[in-house]
Amino acid sequence: MEYRSDLIVEKDSDVYPPSEDSILLITSFNITPGDRVLEIGCGSGIVSMHCALNGGIVTCGDLNKKAVSLTKRNMERNSLTAEVVETDLYSNITGKFDTIVFNLPYLPVEEKGDLALAWSGGKGGLGPLPGLLSGAYDHLLPNGRIIIVVSSLMDQEALRSVLLGLNVKVLSELSLFFEKISVLELSL
Repeated sequence: MEYRSDLIVEKDSDVYPPSEDSILLITSFNITPGDRVLEIGCGSGIVSMHCALNGGIVTCGDLNKKAVSLTKRNMERNSLTAEVVETDLYSNITGKFDTIVFNLPYLPVEEKGDLALAWSGGKGGLGPLPGLLSGAYDHLLPNGRIIIVVSSLMDQEALRSVLLGLNVKVLSELSLFFEKISVLELSL
C-alpha cells in the first residue's frame, strides 16, 4: 500500500502515534478490495485506515481503551469504516480473516501504563506474539497470512522458536541507528 500523509490523524498522549514502524508496515503489504483484515493493537488506527482505503473489510482492536476511542474518531474523520473493539488479542474478536496485522510491542523492556503497552514487550521483547500466533489458527481463512513487525532488539533465539513451523517471508526492513525493524509475513 502507499502511505497517505494527507489523512487526518488525531493524536492522544496515551496512544502510540504513527511512527517509522507504522509507515514501514503500511508500505510493506497490499490489500485487495474485499479482503477481510484484522488489526490487533490498532493504536491511532493509521494501519487500519490504510487497509480500509484500499478496500479492506476491517476489524481492529486494542487493549488500550483510549486507542479504541481514538481509532473510532480517526476513522470517522476520514469517512472510513471499520469495526473497532476493545480486545486483548482475540478476546472480543469473531470471524475469520484473510490478513491479521500486528505491530506488536517488541522492545525488551517491562514498562507499565497505557502508552507503554504499545512498545513494552517484556524481558525478551516477544510480548503477546505467542498468543497472537496460537490464536491465529481460529481466525485465519484458508491461505490467510499474518503480518508482524519485529526488531533486532528482541531475543532472536526466542523469536525463532516462536516462528518455528511457520512459513516466514521478510517483506521489508528499516535500519535505524540503534536497531533494525523488519516486517514479516507469516503463513500457517
